[in-house]
Amino acid sequence: MSSLRGPDSVVLDSSKTYDDWKKTLNLSTKDTRPQTEDVTKTKGNEFEDFYLKRELLMGIFEAGFERPSPIQEESIPIALTGRDILARAKNGTGKTAAFIIPALEKLNSKKPKTQALILVPTRELALQTSHVCKTLGKHMGINVMVTTGGTSLQQDIIRLHDPVHVIVGTPGRILDLAGKGVAEFSECFTFIMDEADKLLSLEFTPVIEQLLAYFPKDRQIMLYSATFPLVVKSFMDKHLSKPYEINLMDELTLRGVTQYYAFVEEKQKVHCLNTLFSKLQINQSIIFCNSTNRVELLAKKITELGYSCFYSHAKMLQNHRNRVFHDFRNGVCRNLVCSDLLTRGIDIQAVNVVINFDFPKNSETYLHRIGRSGRFGHLGLAINLINWEDRFNLYKIEQELATEIQPIPSIIDKRLYVSPSALDEPVNNRPRPKQRSVAPQSNGNANSQLNNEQSYIRQHPLRGRGGNRARSHGRRYSDRVNGHTFNCKVRIDIDIFLDL
Repeated sequence: MSSLRGPDSVVLDSSKTYDDWKKTLNLSTKDTRPQTEDVTKTKGNEFEDFYLKRELLMGIFEAGFERPSPIQEESIPIALTGRDILARAKNGTGKTAAFIIPALEKLNSKKPKTQALILVPTRELALQTSHVCKTLGKHMGINVMVTTGGTSLQQDIIRLHDPVHVIVGTPGRILDLAGKGVAEFSECFTFIMDEADKLLSLEFTPVIEQLLAYFPKDRQIMLYSATFPLVVKSFMDKHLSKPYEINLMDELTLRGVTQYYAFVEEKQKVHCLNTLFSKLQINQSIIFCNSTNRVELLAKKITELGYSCFYSHAKMLQNHRNRVFHDFRNGVCRNLVCSDLLTRGIDIQAVNVVINFDFPKNSETYLHRIGRSGRFGHLGLAINLINWEDRFNLYKIEQELATEIQPIPSIIDKRLYVSPSALDEPVNNRPRPKQRSVAPQSNGNANSQLNNEQSYIRQHPLRGRGGNRARSHGRRYSDRVNGHTFNCKVRIDIDIFLDL
């Protein structure tokens, strides 16, 4: 490193000065886990090559970033020129930093105006994105605000009385604040949409169109997502000026995520899940259901089996959802049962196993679900519990994503989803001994804060026997779809896996 821009835009030519500055950083522990080419196949650039402000570089390095991923390498220099961007990259490859870093670089911390807006589709993603903004910009003297529906509008209005440089939020709340004249965007030249395919769905598009009217005509618009349907193209043609298009989707699924399916009857699913818990070396897992009712019932059942478990879905109070997300992210609990609320952009790098307790109905949902594991090029496992009605959907999703979902073996190689440093550790996701107390006690799977989980595991009486019974009960399972033979042989394999 021979030159670096200083805090007053003075170029520092002394490599010694740079080395001295870097030695003062409070660096986090180096992540030694292996990474796939999803994040390592780069041109060899370093963050210093983008001539970023020293204060921003300090935040980048202290956050644990070492060098830019492919999407960051492609996006950051173009974004710094002010050009509109349409970027498509896999889930978990660093898209968030790809737009936050240039947005922060262009900020003038001495100017008491909102200069960047980041729109996201969910409240949890808004919290996560604002956290990344604050982490990367902590040495820059900037104010980052997060605002979403379900929280106090009055509190947001009060906070906007102070200068806010970056606002992160969901479209409805942002439009509400802009319409009331509280949020001022006349000098906000950076308009970013994360998970743009969702934001440009029929649910959000009218709000986005209204919101753009509050921005300068020469604003910069940047769209980021893993998937871009036709609605994105129509928006791009209407609002983006000669956008620079980035497409790093040579394949859709993450290379580090191994995908399996287990063909089971509905009534076997909980038993299969219990077996997975006992056999897999789970760091943290996310378990997806297709309805909020099933989320709560399954979380209760998992807790009764003696495993630490939180749950989250869209019908919960926002402050409860925020607390669950915060505590799960901080390792308070090992397992999280949720609806598709957490399929979008949520980055919890400790998650190495995703389980589709209910198989999703479409490939887009499947892609976003399994992308919660194997984050940033690391290894992960996706296991799908398939019943008779799901067999054709399994084939359809494989075809649309050009991927292969294999039958689950009786023994899963830990090297597929466990970091090398932890391979010798025993499986420790074992259930706790039965307790008389209503809330489960710590089983040694997380830290001492586990006793907080009783706030989240609300006890509901069982409504029936839990979920839809398999209508195929008693039927001979015999069909062949795309090489998957759903018959007695597969049932025998599953019986071996379940130790029946």
